[in-house]
Amino acid sequence: MTTLEALNHSLFLILNAAPDTPVWRLHLATILANDTIIAIPLLLLIFWLWGDAAQRSLTVKATVVTGISLAVNLLIGLVWPHPRPFMIGLGHTYIHHVADPSFPSDHGTIFAAIALTLVCANARSLLAWTFVMLGVAVAGARIYLGVHFPLDMVGALGVVVLVTLAVNPLWKRLGARLTEALCRPYRGLFARPIASGWVRR
Repeated sequence: MTTLEALNHSLFLILNAAPDTPVWRLHLATILANDTIIAIPLLLLIFWLWGDAAQRSLTVKATVVTGISLAVNLLIGLVWPHPRPFMIGLGHTYIHHVADPSFPSDHGTIFAAIALTLVCANARSLLAWTFVMLGVAVAGARIYLGVHFPLDMVGALGVVVLVTLAVNPLWKRLGARLTEALCRPYRGLFARPIASGWVRR
């Protein structure tokens, strides 16, 4: 075992919930780990249907960064299928999860992609930092419940940072055109709700 992997295991065992953990803590962690991800599509939907041009652009960019990052995760998992803690009998697991590669974390990646896109757009935004803190809480909960190692979350952040750095220059040239290209079919499909004032044009 390498020094880095030994550190990964040690940190996991420190953060993983013990067998005598109160049930209410496990329930709270489970909500954070599994259910709070619904905030992501809700945010993007609100931005798209009722947001201004800048928010629609953020919606598309966040979706692009998330999609590319998840594709990179898939490739990493195929090349280096790192096992989850329960797959090697380490620690305690409190939620069900399929035995697929743990590195990088998809949940961590999704939250990091949204949070970093929001922070890059407005580093002083309360919404952006709310999603940063929510992402940290979700990452911690998934380690706490035994389905991820700490470095799975570090890897997720690393992937998102690299993808964001690659996307940013292209986005400056193509982002507005891509957003407008997606707005055109939306305006056709939602012509009646737009005309009724239910959603934004």
